[in-house]
Amino acid sequence: MNDTPGWTSPGSAPSDGQDGSGVPRPTTPGDANGSAPQWSKDQPPAGQWSPPTAPVPGQAPAPRPGAGWGGPQQPGNWGRPPAAKPGVIPLRPLGVGEILDGAVSTMRTYWRTVLAITVTVAVISQIADILVQRFLVPTPPEINPDASPSEALAQLGDTLQTSLIASIPAVLILMMATLVSAALLTVVISRAVLGRPVSIGAAWQEGRPRLLKLLGLTLLLPLMSAAVMFVALLPGILVGDAAGGGLLFLGALGGLAIVIWLMVRFSLASPALMLERQGIVQSMKRSAKLVQGSWWRIFGITLLTQLILFIVAMIIAIPFAIIAIAVDGEGFSGLLSGAEPEFGWSFLIITGIGGVITNAITYPISAGVTVLLYIDQRIRREALDLELARAAGVPGYGPAPGDPSTGG
Repeated sequence: MNDTPGWTSPGSAPSDGQDGSGVPRPTTPGDANGSAPQWSKDQPPAGQWSPPTAPVPGQAPAPRPGAGWGGPQQPGNWGRPPAAKPGVIPLRPLGVGEILDGAVSTMRTYWRTVLAITVTVAVISQIADILVQRFLVPTPPEINPDASPSEALAQLGDTLQTSLIASIPAVLILMMATLVSAALLTVVISRAVLGRPVSIGAAWQEGRPRLLKLLGLTLLLPLMSAAVMFVALLPGILVGDAAGGGLLFLGALGGLAIVIWLMVRFSLASPALMLERQGIVQSMKRSAKLVQGSWWRIFGITLLTQLILFIVAMIIAIPFAIIAIAVDGEGFSGLLSGAEPEFGWSFLIITGIGGVITNAITYPISAGVTVLLYIDQRIRREALDLELARAAGVPGYGPAPGDPSTGG
């Protein structure tokens, strides 16, 4: 293992069917000179030792091992030292709160690097989105409230088509922004676990060679979801009429369930691709293996994270939207009159500033939770905590890779 992404070879992990007996364990303590512990020559006379249950009169009873014995303890970890924590997380299986706290701690501890990445990406993506909305998005069709049923259906189709065309550039911009930020933040978070900061230049050097494959993975997953939904909806489309409507509803429910299952199953493919330097298909297989048996746990943590990020985004975006509507007189008057408002540059710029702030906060938390979920699964299945402790130079776990004293 080294201090760069790609800590261990996944092929020799216990999750591949091995028992992990070859994984290095903490060394047992010895004397200061490195020899085996020796008994002192000054031993008490025979019959002078008193058991802990019979205290000497006038003296307080000796403390018993338990909570607080020898420092902070982990549940069920009698007399053992707490888990090593060289970076933003303790090196042991993590709870939900520790995963969220680790993501926030990374952003707080390495805020210069994190904000430099997220703000730069967010500003570029917001500028591109503003230009697209101003010059490329078609004008929404007018809705006639007195239209006949057939005309209303045609208007609905035109509106959906316009919305789809307008959303494509925004989705592509968001995808590219998420791609770059996820690649760089994965490198930053992987170093933060070891307690080692990383500069933007170093993060770019580490992440740049993987961007093309990460782009392929980012495009493959939505295409896979679209194909699943198309197959699920196809029977209802072919049948038509009332029966076809029922099939469309059932197909939509079934297709959505399959898509959610697949997205959670492959949710750890991105950090696997970045940190283990694997290909697209191999990283998807790797994610499926790590998620196996923990699907509901990962689904719950991911859903909770997205809910929290949505609330944070709304708290930030709503005030900016209100200010933007108030500043843009045409948009405000349009809302009051009930007509379709036409927003100008001021509205787009103010909401764009709110979008930059929102993305600068939500990007690192979302990426942090994903990477820490990946690390947590490897700790649970492959004893990665021992390798991370050794790489971080924690005493008692053996020499760190590259230590000159070991000749490595």
